[in-house]
Amino acid sequence: MRCYHLQTIAADAALEAAMTTTGPPVSWKQAYRSLYYAAAPAPADPKLERGKLGLLVIDVQNVYLQRSEPAALDGPGRAMYDAWTPFHERMHRVVLPTIRRLLDRFRGDGHEVLYARIACQTRDGRDRSLSQKLPGWNNLLLPKDEWESQIIADIGPQADEIIVTKTTDSALTGTNLRLTLTNLGISQLVCCGIFTDQCISSTVRSLADESFSVIVVDDGCAAASDDLHRHELEIINMIYCHVMSSAELLGYLP
Repeated sequence: MRCYHLQTIAADAALEAAMTTTGPPVSWKQAYRSLYYAAAPAPADPKLERGKLGLLVIDVQNVYLQRSEPAALDGPGRAMYDAWTPFHERMHRVVLPTIRRLLDRFRGDGHEVLYARIACQTRDGRDRSLSQKLPGWNNLLLPKDEWESQIIADIGPQADEIIVTKTTDSALTGTNLRLTLTNLGISQLVCCGIFTDQCISSTVRSLADESFSVIVVDDGCAAASDDLHRHELEIINMIYCHVMSSAELLGYLP
């Protein structure tokens, strides 16, 4: 029993060391370590290759960035408005500027840029998957031609950049993205967008299961709360993807 207790203390110490920082920011090679990987060796530098690399922007759509006028809300509505304010602040101050930088670099260097969005083919949403029909926050009706379902114009697609439309969380499961990536010769994907703990995570897991190499850009993603965002990155990091900042990623791009 004492041996087990000492092992637990050691594991906790390793996890704390991996997740805390003093002085300079922690490198992506040590950040977002779950207990599974607290003592794992540092990963090797990614070898990103021209012609095999693509950027996937996930679900940055009008519906998620629109807000009601707070003065018109009742008590519960205002409480929910305030609860979501940190998300909107992160999107406008951090995530959208990061995605713009990534788009500029990928386009400028001639890498493929792809988008995924949630939208149904029917007006009443009868073609949606079960995960988007159940009661609650995820039960959104987004017909494909409505303004709410469109990618926000500020970071929208250009020229013939590919958009896949899904009624699932995973952009791979619910579309022909797998075939498209194969046809394009892409085996390395950089992912950004929303929501970290939902469609980002689901897409990344599906890509990993299909043997794609995935990088998730920390400052290019957001969840409903920072706790959810950070917790999900800790879960998926080093098994389904590598998580790094945009500044770190840009240093590896070919």
